Amino acid sequence: MREVDVVVMGAGAAGLMCAITAASRGKSVLVLDKSAKAAEKIRISGGGKCNFTNLDVSAGNYLSQNKHFCKSALAGFNQWDFIDWVVQAGIDYHEREHGQLFCDKSAQDIIKMLLDKCDGYGVQLVLDVEVESTEKQDGFLLKTNVGDMKCISLVVATGALSIPKMGATGFGFQVAKQFGLSLVETRPGLVPFTFTGHNQDDFKALAGISLPVVVSLPEQKQAPHFKEAILFTHRGLSGPAILQISSYWQPGEEVQINLIPEIDLPPFMSEQKEQRPQAQLHTALAGALPKRLVSLLMQSFDMQQKLQSLSDKDVESLQVFLQTWRIKPSSTEGYRTAEVTVGGVATSELDSKTMQAKKVEGLYFIGEVVDVTGQLGGFNFQWAWSSGFAAGKAVV
Repeated sequence: MREVDVVVMGAGAAGLMCAITAASRGKSVLVLDKSAKAAEKIRISGGGKCNFTNLDVSAGNYLSQNKHFCKSALAGFNQWDFIDWVVQAGIDYHEREHGQLFCDKSAQDIIKMLLDKCDGYGVQLVLDVEVESTEKQDGFLLKTNVGDMKCISLVVATGALSIPKMGATGFGFQVAKQFGLSLVETRPGLVPFTFTGHNQDDFKALAGISLPVVVSLPEQKQAPHFKEAILFTHRGLSGPAILQISSYWQPGEEVQINLIPEIDLPPFMSEQKEQRPQAQLHTALAGALPKRLVSLLMQSFDMQQKLQSLSDKDVESLQVFLQTWRIKPSSTEGYRTAEVTVGGVATSELDSKTMQAKKVEGLYFIGEVVDVTGQLGGFNFQWAWSSGFAAGKAVV
């Protein structure tokens, strides 16, 4: 039987960070993962470039039943702390829009940095292992397909349900239930919308079109709005703006889209009217929006009239229509393509400073398994680093 101070279940971003932090304090640490390789979700993240954090991180970038829960961990190990690690490792990186930071070369650079730190501190990494049972008895006893293991502190960093082809499961939730911890209902987040019926046919005809918009949820006054691009696909709608709003969307709700956030329509139409008064409205509008999209919009708004006949009230009505276009998704693409899982282990069950379960001494939950979900842009990785560090500083 292997006996160590700490067993970390999950060799992803949060698990490796926790292991490094605990081992740097002199703890003996064993990391287990069911996959054949460590950090697989890091490897595929950011198109293989790993959006490892963001320059502007705050609690407002996270969705949770307790919006304040993440503050302590984020303050204990912030984005600048991780950027220091990246710089010290000699990893070249660059900033993209909205403060997102990516590796210049490959996500593999981040993985190598983490695994090198694990090696340097003597962290034991056991891959391709199945945990068959977990018991609390003078610490924790784990029965696995490669033998029994015992530890004082057990850290659950198994991720959640998103991208099952990468090995994602609900194992962490099972452990939480086993020890009597409550869960917040889970759903896919950062995921494209799908449509059925005529909407699906309409959007399929628009596949490939991308444009900048502002999306919001009119039925949720507290939900944020996002000014990003949308992308029409053969299945429905994707793009950064849609992924962002999907984490807040509830089935049956409408999504509101401002299709012209950067166009002041009255002067635009006035100019068009002056230049070609005999042109029809849809022809002029095609100078501001993709023609295929205008053809779809014509089904809901009369655009056959000539520009010279347009009144100020007509233009005002058109502006309202284009700024408040509403659609109702049938569903999302689900966990298959979701980047994150919304919901998870209830934050009310955990100590925000240590990530330890209040009911079970020595049991910790970190990363995606917790009901803290970041927006698109490196925020979920930052939560992994911060929550992993918090637990790593606390384990005994």
